Amino acid sequence: MVSCKTDDKKESANAPAYKLNQTIYYGGDILTMEGDEPTYAEALVQREGKIVFVGSKADALKKYEGKAEQIDLQGNTLVPGFFDAHAHFYGFGAQAVTANLLASPDGKCNTIPDIIAELKDWYAKNGTDKAQGWIIGMGFDDAVLEEKRFPTKADLDEVSTDLPVMIVHISGHFCVVNSKGLEKIGINASTPNPEGGVIRRMPGSKEPNGVLEELAAIPIMIKNISPVEPELADYYMDEGQKMAARFGYTTAVEGRAMTNHEQLADYAKRGKLYIDVASLIDYAFASYMDTEWRSSRYKDNYRIAGFKLTLDGSPQGRTAWRTTPYLLPPDGQKQGYAGYPVIPEDEEVQKIVDSAFVNNWQLSVHCNGDAAADQLFRALNKASIKYGNKDRRTSLIHGQLIRMDQLDSLKKYEVIGSFFPMHTFYWGDWYDQIIGPEKAQQISPIKSALNKGLHVTSHTDAPVALPNLMMILWTTANRVSRSGKVMGPDERLSVYEALKSITIWGAYQFFEENEKGSLKEGKLADMVILDKNPLKVDPMTLKDILVLETIKEGKTVFKY
Repeated sequence: MVSCKTDDKKESANAPAYKLNQTIYYGGDILTMEGDEPTYAEALVQREGKIVFVGSKADALKKYEGKAEQIDLQGNTLVPGFFDAHAHFYGFGAQAVTANLLASPDGKCNTIPDIIAELKDWYAKNGTDKAQGWIIGMGFDDAVLEEKRFPTKADLDEVSTDLPVMIVHISGHFCVVNSKGLEKIGINASTPNPEGGVIRRMPGSKEPNGVLEELAAIPIMIKNISPVEPELADYYMDEGQKMAARFGYTTAVEGRAMTNHEQLADYAKRGKLYIDVASLIDYAFASYMDTEWRSSRYKDNYRIAGFKLTLDGSPQGRTAWRTTPYLLPPDGQKQGYAGYPVIPEDEEVQKIVDSAFVNNWQLSVHCNGDAAADQLFRALNKASIKYGNKDRRTSLIHGQLIRMDQLDSLKKYEVIGSFFPMHTFYWGDWYDQIIGPEKAQQISPIKSALNKGLHVTSHTDAPVALPNLMMILWTTANRVSRSGKVMGPDERLSVYEALKSITIWGAYQFFEENEKGSLKEGKLADMVILDKNPLKVDPMTLKDILVLETIKEGKTVFKY
């Protein structure tokens, strides 16, 4: 980037000394994201973190030359800062620090021996100090592994029999631990399955095989992946925030905050956050909703934005709750298996939804399967009658296996559909096997929802995948599987719509559209500089676009 320093001599005696607090950007495409069609400006000016001018270069220089630093974009593209509508920011650090078990192209673990080798290599380089005495890896994917199965404790015992080992599934809904790990967490043959979770067993036995599902896994993962020592906790958060900034995030979401809210709040209070983080508090930790952090405004770049309810699990892991059976049941399940609910009783779900409505808490609900969505709609129907439903911006998160007729219910209850089209690449071919080719073409029906007049967003759900927002663009616009098959051509968004889904539409989902999501006078100077204009390249190359610089309220927080 080329910049020219302010010439203070050109300022009048009464003019404010803007110096570096005011900046003019020009010399490239400035894509405002305002309106239904792409609109461009020749220049943009930010002053002390706010956008004060969007228009022609001539007018910008006439008004601000000599009063601001000048940034020549040199043909690169300026867009609004990215707003990923659903991810797990707190998990970014663990993804950055622990062993990378992702399959190609994001990692190199395509077989179980690859996983074992990667864990051994990570331990040789890091020891266990960065993982609180464990050897930990994240991102393995049974759907892609050549063996087409979950690793077990026997596999992980090859990494170590003396140290506990844990690997986290790419969905974030399962983990596998070795024999030492099972001993450490106190799971054995006499341990019952918790409600909403499963401890998988050895064939013909009650002996755990090391694979833990849903609520048998999630509390254990959170406890052991969340560092408690202040120095280590800061290290994780630092590395996660660096990763977010590198991918263009100016606002991130912690999509299911539990006790880790306290670490996030403490980190913010100490001035460590330089991007905004909005948390959704898990319903089991509702007491946090009554703290100073629940607000429509950020304090030290952090706020509690809403309330999170999870009704089912992972479609690729086959724990999403469906009304029809999976064609290929997971290990230990019989034909006719259709997943299962996290909260079996509708009455309990109703209490949680009612608590959000009566307190006017924005509600975000994890629903992957259509049975889970039906359960949500039953609760919303009663809550809406009792408490009203005006501009609550309730969000359905993921909606992978939602039925087309259920889109009308989303419209009826004014629910935002935050869909997950990245699945079309990562698991499109797998869905052909587990739900059938016809249903697989309908996963994440984001265009159908948009055509019905629904508000929609697209998200990464990182650390399920890398928090790579260019991958969102690529998958949402192309919907191409690993094998090259187009998964639902009619559900592809235009590139402009896909870009809206991670800018202005993401901001809308969280009631922040008046301050973020587009380049407009009066909004925050949250911006990203890309090496190419997404609207002017072959859509199949979108994932190759580089984030050159991330700017949060006028300050550079990442530079390539």
